[in-house]
Amino acid sequence: MADFLLELFSEEIPARMQRQAAADLARLLATEIAGAGLKAGAVETFVTPRRVALIARGLPAETEAVSEELKGPRTSAPPQALEGFLRKTGLTQDQLEERDGVFFAVLSKPGRKTADVLAEAVPAVVRAFPWPKSMRWGEASLSTESLRWVRPLKGIVALLGGEVVPFEIAGVASGRTTLGHRFMSSGAIEIADADDYAPKLRAAHVIVSSEERAGIIADTAERLATDAGLALVTDAALAEENAGLTEWPVPLLGRFDPAFLDVPPEVIQLTAAKNQKYFVCRDKAGKLAPAFVCTSNIVASDGGASIVAGNQKVLAARLSDARFFWEQDRKKTLASHAEKLSEIVFHEKLGTVADKVERVAKLARWLVEEGVVGGSSPSGPTTVTPAKAGAHGAVGMDPGLRRDDEERKALADLAEQAARLCKADLTTGMVGEFPELQGLMGGYYACAEGLPDAVADAIRDHYKPVGQGDEVPTAPVTVAVSLADKLDTLSGFFAEDEAPTGSRDPYALRRAALGLINLIVDNHLRLPLLEALIFAQSLRFREVQEGDFRHFAQAVRDAFYGSNKSSLDGLGFVVVAMRVWDVMDFFADRLKVQQREAGVRHDLIDAVFALGGEDDLVRLLARVKALQAFIGTDDGTNLLAGYKRAANILKAEAKKAELPSAPDTPAYTPEPAEAALIAALGVAAPKAEAAVAAEDFEGAMAALASLRAPIDGFFEDVTVNDSDPEKRAFRLALLVRVRDAVHRVADFSRIEG
Repeated sequence: MADFLLELFSEEIPARMQRQAAADLARLLATEIAGAGLKAGAVETFVTPRRVALIARGLPAETEAVSEELKGPRTSAPPQALEGFLRKTGLTQDQLEERDGVFFAVLSKPGRKTADVLAEAVPAVVRAFPWPKSMRWGEASLSTESLRWVRPLKGIVALLGGEVVPFEIAGVASGRTTLGHRFMSSGAIEIADADDYAPKLRAAHVIVSSEERAGIIADTAERLATDAGLALVTDAALAEENAGLTEWPVPLLGRFDPAFLDVPPEVIQLTAAKNQKYFVCRDKAGKLAPAFVCTSNIVASDGGASIVAGNQKVLAARLSDARFFWEQDRKKTLASHAEKLSEIVFHEKLGTVADKVERVAKLARWLVEEGVVGGSSPSGPTTVTPAKAGAHGAVGMDPGLRRDDEERKALADLAEQAARLCKADLTTGMVGEFPELQGLMGGYYACAEGLPDAVADAIRDHYKPVGQGDEVPTAPVTVAVSLADKLDTLSGFFAEDEAPTGSRDPYALRRAALGLINLIVDNHLRLPLLEALIFAQSLRFREVQEGDFRHFAQAVRDAFYGSNKSSLDGLGFVVVAMRVWDVMDFFADRLKVQQREAGVRHDLIDAVFALGGEDDLVRLLARVKALQAFIGTDDGTNLLAGYKRAANILKAEAKKAELPSAPDTPAYTPEPAEAALIAALGVAAPKAEAAVAAEDFEGAMAALASLRAPIDGFFEDVTVNDSDPEKRAFRLALLVRVRDAVHRVADFSRIEG
């Protein structure tokens, strides 16, 4: 057994490509040698700014002989098919085997020297390497067939054991020599074997492990900050990026003018990290300190003083630019900045950002006025109040629970104001330079302008939550704007047939849906989602005026939950309504994903959704969780078994004839088991219905639990499909009542098990 060392030495490889390059090298080489029956016992990869390398451990000196069988055409196939198969295999017809009327070719490949296999495999790997960006160079670059590599390839080390594996790629021959650090090493370095590689390069001031370099950077930077009485703002990604820029990392502490601290700290941190790859520090009070840690690639004779001075000068110039943007942007109000939103296209089918802002403002105001979002004061915490459908299916609060009209109007005004300004910072110089700061800078500009804190906070946080684990806003104004923004995005893209497909989600609609769900669930908002989506859609069409919305919304609701699409005839916007249904299905899928992590079964969510009429996520999840707890009990398990038995009988009978609706045959005297079930249903069904109406889902489950024993007794003592037609009809109708009683809580047919 021997170890194979491969190093591909080039000009500087971009840091962002290095990790994947090491993985691709290992993967491609393993694939190439696998065809010859070779497999390494273990593979180690290394990458620095100027080299990507690997060591494949435990390769045999020779490959074993392998036999490969290829299936050919049928013996009755045209001669041309057989001729093509013979050309492919290099055999003659008499060398083929015939089995069941089909030709087979058995190709035997003798064992080969591993060095020969590697000499063919490495050039193939290099030519097929999937760099995100690559280049051609030199005179050979005039031909499109010339080698492409991320940067000009300068050298190749290829050693199996202690012997060079000979091959050549685009004029670069393999060997055993490489180069050390660009500045702290001179002359060629000769590598004896794989185990000699890392020590020799370390002696030449090259640490070949990117993980080790990142660790050195993180640890040293933290120590430097601590020694200066500061705390480093850790950033693993930045440490890795600096490791990709250095072969011998030397972190150094620098300072900048405290006057720059007038600029928002996020701007300073982003300027230092993004533009200069510096870490920033905080003082003992937790505030940003006028200090940074840069990473040098050399050990300087003056201890790094000149390097620090140069970096301080560059950072000062960068921070001066940032301060210029900060000062210039504040010379105009956010409202003035917002005027330019009409020049930014949000999406070709959805208009400009100004169009979107107009819709979001109206939707945010509607959410507050309809009682979805509220608080004890315009800037206070969100208050949860039970929402209910009005006469036209509209969202509404119990009148007895409504806040003072003036207070609610004030909250609605704040929500609308924040919504109209929430995208204004997109036109500022700062966000133009740092798009990552959108929203955040709007919040700072709002504060500097003297706008209400609730408005500034909403502008700052209205994009949240933007990912798993992100903070979920709770302030009423922020919640209203964030909800409105996401509702508009989802309804708009679905209306224009831009829904996600498979793994493709260019507009991050899955993330928007999850964010919307988190806002609703975490804040316990009583939002009838279907109606909110309908309202969001209506804002995009002049034909649905404010006066027509209630009628249109009720018609869509009836069609959605009643499966009566004809009710939309004459109203127009049938396509829009269909898209709303698509969004609801999409939400159901996202809710299952979100709740799966919380341990909620997806089939139970289906069981509640299947009832129809349930688009209040807070109420839906409360019902689902009560159902999950109930199904986990003996009563729940046995009731589910009894329900499914009844449902299967009814399903089979429904195929034969129409089921009877009620067991009220006057001439028939119920048997004891039937009478017991009738009595139990008479108590349990209305009790469960009343409990559901009161949102007492545990009480509804308890009411259903009382049916367990009567149902068990019914199936034990009577035969449903009795030969007596009267008995049979009575008992089938009784099972219909059982099914209907259970469906007041959930569609048990959707529950697995």
